[in-house]
Amino acid sequence: MGFEIRAEPFGTPLTQGMADAQQAELTARHHGSPGSGAMPGPEYFQPPDGTFLVAFEDGEAIACGGVGRLDGTTGELRRMYVLPAHRGKGLGRAVLEHLEDAARRLGYTRMRLETGNEAPEALGLYTSAGYEPIPCWGPFADDPKSRCFEKALY
Repeated sequence: MGFEIRAEPFGTPLTQGMADAQQAELTARHHGSPGSGAMPGPEYFQPPDGTFLVAFEDGEAIACGGVGRLDGTTGELRRMYVLPAHRGKGLGRAVLEHLEDAARRLGYTRMRLETGNEAPEALGLYTSAGYEPIPCWGPFADDPKSRCFEKALY
């Protein structure tokens, strides 16, 4: 694979641009309906409770994702995104695996996430990576577009 994955601060022009692109794509997929979860602030992804990772290829940011603290033992996966031109290269899985490793180092024993029902690529990635469906929580609990998952991190 010709890419590198490294931590980058969330909320910078680089990472905010990717988060905005993700939001625009998801809103379009859900026929103009935005998601239920608010955009997290940069502090959500800062140590010691979280991290935000970006994959680069030839100096270009092409994928990202972050983990933050949901509770004392649970990390929450947020803002996973691969630029459309770079899909199908295994980037999503690579970023996910790096984030799971980071979550373990942060002391989390499980990871939770929410994704939309109009995101078949994400649903396929998460289920193939061992995530199990769970009832949605918080801002996602009553959103019919939301699908929530959890995985034990051993």
